[in-house]
Amino acid sequence: MRIGLVGVGRIGSFHARTLASLDAVDELVITDADRTAARALAAELGGVAVAEDTSTLLHAGVDGLVIAAATPAHAPLLALAVAAGVPTFCEKPVAATLPETLELAALVESSGVPVQIGFQRRFDAGYRRVRAAIEVGELGFVHTIRANTHDQAPPPAAYIASSGGIFRDCSVHDFDIVRFVTGREVATVYATGANKGAPFFTAAGDVDTGGALLTLEDGTVVLVSATRYNGAGHDVRLEVLGEKGALGVGLDDSLALDSAEPGNAGPPGPRHGSFMDRFRAAYEAELAAFVDVARGTRPSPCTVRDALEAFRVAEACELSRAAHHPIALAEIKGA
Repeated sequence: MRIGLVGVGRIGSFHARTLASLDAVDELVITDADRTAARALAAELGGVAVAEDTSTLLHAGVDGLVIAAATPAHAPLLALAVAAGVPTFCEKPVAATLPETLELAALVESSGVPVQIGFQRRFDAGYRRVRAAIEVGELGFVHTIRANTHDQAPPPAAYIASSGGIFRDCSVHDFDIVRFVTGREVATVYATGANKGAPFFTAAGDVDTGGALLTLEDGTVVLVSATRYNGAGHDVRLEVLGEKGALGVGLDDSLALDSAEPGNAGPPGPRHGSFMDRFRAAYEAELAAFVDVARGTRPSPCTVRDALEAFRVAEACELSRAAHHPIALAEIKGA
């Protein structure tokens, strides 16, 4: 197979290395607005071609396209790929706004072109174990879920200014994975947030720490927390509490939490420093899955519709944070 990739930044270069290592990928063609960076990566990997631009790449006979460019480029690049009839993997978010996301969802669904969105937690072994347990009733009825995404340190100010806010950028992963493991939709949200860190969060209309109380359609209570300042380490967890049992994701030696109990120092480590450390295997697995999607041997494991639903929850949380009252998902436009 011949796979194209747009964007060779941190996640794009990682994806390029993953694709180059897959037996099913015979040729990799990359492009980036920074052509020097694209050529440097191609030279490092060896046997990788560099296209002048995305249009050239799309018309070079690629069997699939991976979009890992900057967020503002996602929507136009995805539209180009769909118009060209090329199966596409796109990093989240699909678009920066809800109207754009709705438009793309309609475009993709009417086209029939396979599109997979990059919510990598769906490929993490722990989350998949929880999903299977819920599906077979191992935990009985589920009444409470706790989900958190805690970054060790904040990204640059320039990133925050265009990120869309902590719920759209960070907690959206939790919103997607809650839908994935439970098979349920969110009915209402009540969100809040604050900033005790750098002033650039406030300047961007964002917060460095946020929390949301979600109620699922079956009454399950979901507690979501996010922060850009978790000095103990990168900490992404999910705890699912049920009538007959409980399961946790991320509760291993890497857990970035010390114990206050005498004689118990807590997990030995090493702790994760970033999402790339934490989800390396999941990132690799999702691209291997995309290759199967591109050659038509499996359906998309994370559709634009899935991305839309997670985005709607994030949108509701931002509205709730600003208005200081609960928001029903029925108030957020859907397809």
